Amino acid sequence: MLSSMPIIIRNVCANYMKAELSILHSNFSSMHSDVVSEKYPSFVQEAVLYVHWPFCKRRCTYCNFNKYIESEEQNKEMTNCLVNELQTLLSISGIKKINSIFFGGGTPSLADPDMFERIINEVTKHVYMSSDAEISMEANPTALEAEKLVSFKSAGVNRISVGLQALDQRDLNILGRDHSVKESISVLHQAKRLFPGCTSIDLMFARPGQTTSSWVKELEEILKHADDHISLYQLTLERGTELFNWYQKGEMSVPESDVSAEMYKDAVCMLAEAGYDRYEVSNFARPGAQSQHNQAYWSGTQYIGIGPGAHGRFVPLNQHMYPDTSVQRVTDNHSMMKIDEKVSFKNGYLTYPPREARIQTLEPSPWMKEVIKYGHGTRRRVKQSTKEILQEIIMLGMRTKVGISSKVWSEYSNGVSLREIFYENELVKILESNELVELTDGYLRPTKSGLTVADSVTAELILVLDKYCQDK
Repeated sequence: MLSSMPIIIRNVCANYMKAELSILHSNFSSMHSDVVSEKYPSFVQEAVLYVHWPFCKRRCTYCNFNKYIESEEQNKEMTNCLVNELQTLLSISGIKKINSIFFGGGTPSLADPDMFERIINEVTKHVYMSSDAEISMEANPTALEAEKLVSFKSAGVNRISVGLQALDQRDLNILGRDHSVKESISVLHQAKRLFPGCTSIDLMFARPGQTTSSWVKELEEILKHADDHISLYQLTLERGTELFNWYQKGEMSVPESDVSAEMYKDAVCMLAEAGYDRYEVSNFARPGAQSQHNQAYWSGTQYIGIGPGAHGRFVPLNQHMYPDTSVQRVTDNHSMMKIDEKVSFKNGYLTYPPREARIQTLEPSPWMKEVIKYGHGTRRRVKQSTKEILQEIIMLGMRTKVGISSKVWSEYSNGVSLREIFYENELVKILESNELVELTDGYLRPTKSGLTVADSVTAELILVLDKYCQDK
C-alpha cells in the first residue's frame, strides 16, 4: 500500500508507523521482567532458533548436507509447515525468549522473502525477541539471489553470510558452485551496502590442487572486498560426494595435512594483521562483528531447530501436553554419581525435565506430512545426562577464545565447579604447563596455541571429565 503513495506522504506514514511500533515495543520491553517465569531458571526459558530451508538449485561436489533440489510446488507448503512446526516447538519447549534466528540450508536465499517475514512474525507473536536481535541468513553469491537482498532486509534479516567459498574460477567449477568470481565480488559489495558491518564471508581452503602461495594471494584479494566477518573451513572429503569419488579414483588430490595446517596458520596471521580477531577456531571478526547466534551455540545456550533434519537442544517444559510422535526416543542416561544425582534439577525452582537432543525427520516430504498430521516432525528425542551436556559444552566452548565460563558450567553441572573437576588434575596441569589452556575460578579457556589444536585439547579435557565421573 505504501508503495503507491506520493513519496512525501509515504515517508510521513512510514515514520508514523515506526514511531507506533517503537512505542509498542517499548511497552513490550517494559513487561520483560514478567516474560521469564521465576518458576524456572532463565537459561531453560531462553533459546536461539535455527530454521532449515532444505532446497538448493544443485548439489555441490563437496556437499553431504541435508539438502534437496528445489521444487517450486513444495516451496509454499514448506513455509506453511515451518511456521506450524515453530508454533508447536515453542509451545513444547515453554521458551519465553528467542535471542536470535539463523536461516540456513540448503540455500535459504532461494526461498521467497515472505518465508522469513512469517517466521519472524510468528516468533514475536508468541515469545519475546528484542528489536535488535540478530537475524541471519545464508546466501549464495549469484545475480538472481542478489536481486532479493533488499526484500530479505525488508522482511527483517539484519545479517547475511555469503557463501563465496573461493575466488578462483577453476576451483569454483571443481566445487560445483553456480556463481562466477565476478558475481561473487558484485554480490558481496551489494550485501555490504545493505548490511554494513553485518556481512560475513564463507571461505574454503585445502581445495584440490591448492598451494600455500595461491591461498595467500587469494586471501590478499579477499581482504580487499571483505566486510567485518570471515569464516574459514577446511575442505573435508565426505563419503558419498562427487569429490570423494574423484579422490578415491585418483582423479584429483588435496593438500597434505601439514600443508593444510600451514594454510590455516597463514590465514590466522593475515587476518590478525587486517584487524580480524580469531574468536572461534573457524571464525574471525573485527570488534563488534561476532556472530551472536553462533556464540550462543558455543556457550551452551538452548536452541530450537525447525525444518527437515534440523537439530535442537532444549528442555521440553510442556512435552506432557503433546503426544510423543518420535520414532526413536532414548531415555537411558549415564549415571554420574554426584553430578547426575538428579536428572530433574531443583535448585530453588520447580523440578523440570532433562534437556533433550532432538532431530527432525530428514527428508522434506515425510517431514511435511508429519508436521501436517502432528504439528511437528520430531524423529528422534534423546534425554541428555548431565555428563553428555558437559561434554558438549567442552567440545564447543574450547573452540572459542573465551572458553567456558564458570557461570555457564554451573548452570548444567548440578553444583560441581570447573575447579573441582579440573584444577588438581595432572593432565590439565600438563596442558597448562605447555601453555595450551588457562584455568581460573572464572573460566577454562584455550590459549592462542591451544585454539590452534582445539580438537586435541578437547579430547584430553573430556577424558578428565570422564575419569572424574568414574571416580565419583
